[in-house]
Amino acid sequence: MKVMHSGDRRGGIGIRRPTFKILLSGAVVLASGGALSVATASAASASSSPVTIALVCSCTGEAGPEYLGAQGAFLARIDQQNAVGGVDGHHIKTLIIDDQTSPSLDTTAVQSAVSKGVTGIVAVSALFFEGAKYANQAGIPVTGASSDGPEWGTKPYTNMFASDTGSLNPKYPVNTQIGKFLVAHGGTVIGSYGYGISPSSTRSATATVASVKHAGGKEGVLDTSVPFGSVSFTPEALVAKSDHVNAVYAGMDNNSNFALATALKQAGVKLKAVVFPTGYEPSAVKSPAWQYLQGDYFDTGFRPFQVPDAGTEHMLSVLMKYDHYTKSQFPTFIEYESWLGADLMIKGMQGAGGTIAPAAVVKSLRSLKSYNGNGLLANPIDYSTIFGHDTPQDCGWFMKAETKGFVPVSSTPFCGTDIPGTATASAAG
Repeated sequence: MKVMHSGDRRGGIGIRRPTFKILLSGAVVLASGGALSVATASAASASSSPVTIALVCSCTGEAGPEYLGAQGAFLARIDQQNAVGGVDGHHIKTLIIDDQTSPSLDTTAVQSAVSKGVTGIVAVSALFFEGAKYANQAGIPVTGASSDGPEWGTKPYTNMFASDTGSLNPKYPVNTQIGKFLVAHGGTVIGSYGYGISPSSTRSATATVASVKHAGGKEGVLDTSVPFGSVSFTPEALVAKSDHVNAVYAGMDNNSNFALATALKQAGVKLKAVVFPTGYEPSAVKSPAWQYLQGDYFDTGFRPFQVPDAGTEHMLSVLMKYDHYTKSQFPTFIEYESWLGADLMIKGMQGAGGTIAPAAVVKSLRSLKSYNGNGLLANPIDYSTIFGHDTPQDCGWFMKAETKGFVPVSSTPFCGTDIPGTATASAAG
């Protein structure tokens, strides 16, 4: 077992973007070898007995480059809470366990956390569905990113509380949001792309075509056979051109999405609207593909720092204090996820009473009726009713790639609703 130092907050762990009802490529990765990695951290003692929160992350391995910053944002939120006395005098200790993007090691990671007596688990992992049953059997509350699988809204996993979506509808219904946005911005013929190995990515691509058609557009290309991690899209670009595609959505990772954008523009495809659910992050602006991303849109379910409010200003100040941020930085998707996972777990602990037992935290979390991450979420979540369902509206901000960086399309989020009677869970396994 390899032990990581808790001070190594950002190195070796990469990023991901939310999909809200639709998984992306982070869920599709191959097992990597090696031993489970565990890191522990603690700060000044508090007056009552300490409690431990574990972060289970895909910090290294195939998904590692997509999860950069996971532990830094998680630890920053915990550090800030400990600085004001922890929770009811209980100092929060942390345990960081890297599943190395390995299905077997994710199971081991959760078992390890349970064996160490954690009060809660923050899951920011591409593979948490592998170990979820052990947290459920132990009655341990789980918060974090619902971008790995449908267990967040599927019984018996009522101990799980997605801090991004609240829950997931296991049927993955089609939502009007993406279709409305693409058509409103001139897209009439959609090209939609997903990884063949990923049920989530396939559902994402399929649902987008249905959403565009519902909004009055047409299907040009639906390609759900893209090899995982592919960066070669010349043939796809030529097909898109011949099929008169003028709108694009790609539910893949940054490398694939950026390569697709480059190939389409190099092939002369006349695009009106392109939306990527990944890529709104500082590193994109400095990437070689940035010149080919100009005019494209990136959606985020988390309030952008370019549209500040009290929540973003608080998060930035804490990241600057505890995670070596500069004032001009803004979080990646996975940093938002880790921050909110820790924040929601703390909220549950605060309402659990003096002993902060896991069962009490689960009960406390299930009683939260309006959680919005201090303004970071577009949709307030009612955890008392959300399990197995979607929020009434799926809302997010769209950011446009311009020469010097990302510019918000609007200061208010763009919303859509589920289309009654639709489901995409059968589109892939």
